[in-house]
Amino acid sequence: MKITSKLSVLCCAVVAAAAFSSQAYAMKVGISMPTQSLQRWSQDGSNMKAMLEKAGHEVELLYAGDNDIPTQVNQIENMIAGNDDVIVIAPIDGSALTEVLKGAKDKKIPVISYDRLIMNTDAISYYATFDNTKVGRLQGQYIADTLKLQDKGEPLNIEFFTGPTDDNNVNFFWGGAMEVLKPYLDSGRLVCPSGQTTKEQAATLNWNLEEAQKRMENIISSVGYGPDGGTPLAAVLCSNDATANGVTNALLAEGFDNTNMPVITGQDCDKPAVKNIKRGYQSMSVFKDTRTLAAQVVEMVNAIGEGKEVPTNDNSYNNGTGIIPAFLCDPVAATKDNYKELLVDSGYYKESEL
Repeated sequence: MKITSKLSVLCCAVVAAAAFSSQAYAMKVGISMPTQSLQRWSQDGSNMKAMLEKAGHEVELLYAGDNDIPTQVNQIENMIAGNDDVIVIAPIDGSALTEVLKGAKDKKIPVISYDRLIMNTDAISYYATFDNTKVGRLQGQYIADTLKLQDKGEPLNIEFFTGPTDDNNVNFFWGGAMEVLKPYLDSGRLVCPSGQTTKEQAATLNWNLEEAQKRMENIISSVGYGPDGGTPLAAVLCSNDATANGVTNALLAEGFDNTNMPVITGQDCDKPAVKNIKRGYQSMSVFKDTRTLAAQVVEMVNAIGEGKEVPTNDNSYNNGTGIIPAFLCDPVAATKDNYKELLVDSGYYKESEL
């Protein structure tokens, strides 16, 4: 009886300790996302919320209207006032949160910058993102390989589309792509007939599909691109799927189809983009498995709560006040040949959704 009693007490103590351990670092986590209108952000937010709640944390997930900066600032103010233990922010404008985050620093609330780096504030504790320079390299290398740019040949025409200049990630996407493509532009193997070859000229406000489509329509009109006797177009570097979709719409309206569409890159593997890849309209998209990134944020939050060392693997990101410890997840190129393995077999999508 005594042994049984002692075992019972010991078991109860172990269970209680385990329960206390899981609750000891359960925290209130605020998540601020830029918009719900893009599949990428809607999916990121819901994945992260579900994983954090499964880990035992209380989660407040908010979207800032449709990329509305004052709304995001107000939401973050409320998270700080509500004494959230950790705040995760995917900023609309990486330079617009300096003032509001002073409050987080004053209260010693750890802030994790998500996907996009928040600039010019020392309130940022950690950065969780994908290797965004590699995203650009994958896009540029796909164009180079598909067009066999390393071989001698006639000059080939290319156009460029990226995101807004206030999105810090654009610098990395653009830089990575240009590491691959600029030598071909310099040598004349690639030519941009519109002359719009800087990231400022290629910028798309809020990554907006309609803005990209309108700009592509203007380029088609001014350059004379066309499938039947028009100026040939070999490739369009698009930094994400929304801009790629806008470009595709403009080209389809001009009479291009899956037999003569230029190489078009993208990023995020949004459902419309994957459908276009299957149809032969879009050539590739860079897959960034948001489940992986969400899981990494959960690890960071757990480590903060437990007082352990927060997992990071990169020390190259400077936000203007110093180096921000970062964890970079690995992006992968998705094409018609491997989308099923990457997206369907992994459970990211169902084939019926595509």
